[in-house]
Amino acid sequence: MSAESILAVAAGPPVNPRMSFVQDARRIAPLAWPVFVGQVAVLAFATVDTVLVGRFAALDLAALAIGGAVYMIVFIGLMGTVLAVGPIAGQQFGAKRMAEAGAQLNQAIWLALGLSVLGSTLLLFPQPFLALARAEPAVALKVRAYLGALAVALPAALIFTAFRGFSVAVSRPLAVMALQLGALALKLPLTWLLIHGFALPAPLGEWRVPPLGVAGCSIATAIAMWGQCLAAALLLRRDRFYAPFGLHRRGLPRPDAASQRALLRLGVPMGLATGLEVTAFTSMSFFIARFGTTAVGGHQIAINLVSMMYMMPLALSIAAGTLVAQRLGAGDDRDARRLCWHSLELAIAIAALMGGGVFLAREALLGAYTRDAAIVAAALPLLAWLILFHIGDAAQSIAAFVLRAYRIATLPMLIYAASLWGVGMVGGYLLAFDVTGRTPAALRGAPGYWAAFTLGITLAALLLVGLLAWVLRTKRREQRAERSRALQ
Repeated sequence: MSAESILAVAAGPPVNPRMSFVQDARRIAPLAWPVFVGQVAVLAFATVDTVLVGRFAALDLAALAIGGAVYMIVFIGLMGTVLAVGPIAGQQFGAKRMAEAGAQLNQAIWLALGLSVLGSTLLLFPQPFLALARAEPAVALKVRAYLGALAVALPAALIFTAFRGFSVAVSRPLAVMALQLGALALKLPLTWLLIHGFALPAPLGEWRVPPLGVAGCSIATAIAMWGQCLAAALLLRRDRFYAPFGLHRRGLPRPDAASQRALLRLGVPMGLATGLEVTAFTSMSFFIARFGTTAVGGHQIAINLVSMMYMMPLALSIAAGTLVAQRLGAGDDRDARRLCWHSLELAIAIAALMGGGVFLAREALLGAYTRDAAIVAAALPLLAWLILFHIGDAAQSIAAFVLRAYRIATLPMLIYAASLWGVGMVGGYLLAFDVTGRTPAALRGAPGYWAAFTLGITLAALLLVGLLAWVLRTKRREQRAERSRALQ
């Protein structure tokens, strides 16, 4: 299907007001399900690592929790900046300016290369993070080895992020999903082999790789990331879908100052907002690590499970933000507003069902991660907040993504700072470490952080949805005023 045909499908049929929710759900679904599958594949990287390392050694699992948190802090913020290509290219695609949309991908790749220099340097020198976690020397050594390979993986991951953001913005998520699944298929056996070590069969020589533990996870990730990145470059050159965007030329055009400024103007607050959201949550690992390897191991499993659940509202958010940006580019503001509210309703309903189901099956799910009864016991109290946390997470995600389609990112960034760091991080520290001397016993340690973050994410959801309502009302009033002036 050509880019023009996909744009026509995205516009959808004429809307029947009585059936608009169902129609909008049908428009969101073709974009959301490939994004969901692809995001699950991405998160499965961490899940594979957690499960295999959890069955290998508790010390390596503790190193994975700390090293994974460091990588998430570095990667997520930079990723959010690169993903500014999505709303910008989506609006241009909606306006049928194909060459201009394609130029945004080229500029996003340059941005990814520049940011990877900063990110890889932070991964190679993680001492500030290790000091924050107060990691034992044996754990710190494993964390350094783990992050060293991820420093090599980061440039490929950020370049692929640019490709992903652009492809989803032009309604081509299936291509992204296929590459993400391919990377996972490569990652899984490599991780098992490198964690446990292997030797080549006798006819092939005497070469042997010793058990690498947690470092094997990141080496496998680096190989999979670069393979995925090269496959994306080949797809851009060979797939006819991308021809109208002018991406088949040899070499990468030079950076354009105006385009870089536009990407940074939207991308920096997007990256900071995403970074505040994710780093506030992942930074818990540094403080929970002070309670010992069992506590941080339970937290690592719980956070991986919650992150897996988040892939559904994230997929819906990306799909909704994409469609809203396209409709704004096409000049259909009424359709864009309707998509905002219907996507929010859909995400909350699905989150409530998912949260309830996972909560009821929590013991069986935790048992699939580890056979260590102490770690399971440490993780169980953290999931007491699961349903409320997941609903709030879904609502804030939808609101944030559709606000980005309107190119509004600075206020959401401030909301995340106040809600997740002010309420979640600070409140979690006060509860977990019983700073006031009045914390109930059930909320001391890791449960205190999870309680505070549930409150923080709920507050963020309320504020972001309120901001979205205000933006949509303001836009409608402005349009009515313009129509009134035109009639005079």
